[in-house]
Amino acid sequence: MIYRFRIILDHHGESDIFRDIELQKTDTFEDFHNAIVQAFGFDGNEMASFYFSNDLWEQGEEISLFDLGEGESSSMKMETTLLHEIANEDQNKFLYIYDFLNMWTFFVELAEIVPEVEGSDYPKLLFAHGQMPESAPEKAFDTENELGSSEFHGDMDEDDYDQEDLDNFDSSSDWY
Repeated sequence: MIYRFRIILDHHGESDIFRDIELQKTDTFEDFHNAIVQAFGFDGNEMASFYFSNDLWEQGEEISLFDLGEGESSSMKMETTLLHEIANEDQNKFLYIYDFLNMWTFFVELAEIVPEVEGSDYPKLLFAHGQMPESAPEKAFDTENELGSSEFHGDMDEDDYDQEDLDNFDSSSDWY
């Protein structure tokens, strides 16, 4: 079977930027990563991860490109995770982030699962729409907390803290 995905750049431009890619169900998420890198013209030298998502595009569990070696990590690795193990009609949305410094962010959706066409090579770029910007779109992070007020107050006055409190601060105390 063939998995047909649409990958859309998260940006606020006038027109959409997306690619449609087909992969075999036995391809790995690393194969998918490589197809996305190639389809969008990246050099492939940056970190990247897929994340499970839902209809609200909320970030869930990670499928990472590399083992970051942080103990007993429960995150899945792209090289060992097959598409058909994860992607299906129920789990059909993912976020893909490329280059964690620039945060190229993409919405990934499994559009359909179709029979394989004999003689076709996969992965396959089916359709490309829109030109990639030269730099990653800026992200607007919401700093409103659940009460509707800003967590971070950029309007602090000198009277809002006491320098003596900072001078007497014991940085060697146990924070755990």
